[in-house]
Amino acid sequence: MSETSRQLSATEDDAGDRIDRWLAAKIPELSRSRIQALIKTGAVSTESGTIGDVGERVKPGAVYRIDVPEAVDPVPRGEDIALNVVFEDPVLIVIDKPAGLVVHPAPGHGSGTLVNALIAHCGDSLSGIGGVKRPGIVHRLDKDTSGLLVVAKTDGAHAGLSEQFAEHGRDGRLHRAYRALVWGVPERPSGLIDAALGRSQLNRKKMAVVPEAAGRHARTRYSREHVFPDSEGQDAVSLLRLELETGRTHQIRVHLAHIRHPVLGDPVYGTGFKASARRLGDEARRALQSLKRQALHAAELGFEHPVTGEALAFESPLPEDLQRLLKALGS
Repeated sequence: MSETSRQLSATEDDAGDRIDRWLAAKIPELSRSRIQALIKTGAVSTESGTIGDVGERVKPGAVYRIDVPEAVDPVPRGEDIALNVVFEDPVLIVIDKPAGLVVHPAPGHGSGTLVNALIAHCGDSLSGIGGVKRPGIVHRLDKDTSGLLVVAKTDGAHAGLSEQFAEHGRDGRLHRAYRALVWGVPERPSGLIDAALGRSQLNRKKMAVVPEAAGRHARTRYSREHVFPDSEGQDAVSLLRLELETGRTHQIRVHLAHIRHPVLGDPVYGTGFKASARRLGDEARRALQSLKRQALHAAELGFEHPVTGEALAFESPLPEDLQRLLKALGS
């Protein structure tokens, strides 16, 4: 028997359970979706023959064999790209992503991505997500957003982390917070932006606030940390801390633009604020012009380890380009 084969005996207590659910409980390193895929390819059998129905009921006294093929090499290939690794163990890795790095290959970004870098960095520690030696992306950051990102190395860790991110922190296990420099000053020092998001009808590449029935529920909490004046001493820019209660595409950027406080440097949702930029002092204006990206950073990330159950928490200071902008705004 190869190392990728397992035999499991069913007891009276197991009788009647679905085979996919039972196997997932017995082999936590494999997700239920992965086990379902293996069943459909004929990888699960008993002495009576191959099982093809993921909903088949477990029979007491039966011995089930599951053959898990070796994970195949990934497409795309690994690339030697420097990574800022904050934490790593056999099942997951936490990265402090720089601005400008695309997370996942896509049209126009077939190489040079975080996934390419992780494939090279993690090597044989990637045991296979869905049967492929690739990192398991459970959440993303926009190309020009910097900060903390957790990635699974194994199928089991991917399932556990995905389940936490699907809850968006409602059960207390997951915590995410961002810091952003935005135009203007929100009227209240803290608040909740509760507005559904969907594709813009004017530009399908953009997201927009839409009626609840036409979009996906989205909630972002904010609190003011500091206010910076313009060259005439009038309040011009705020440093905000933001917490996600949902995780929609471009959520923070769209929500802040919706309340008329878009992120500084945002080329998609922050247009129309050139007059505000002209009000800044010379040093702050030069720092903003050299930023070349939105002033948004994923500063805090906490989650429950999907294997050990340990509560993990990480913080990332503002990167150098945002520190320069902060200094210039305060000068």
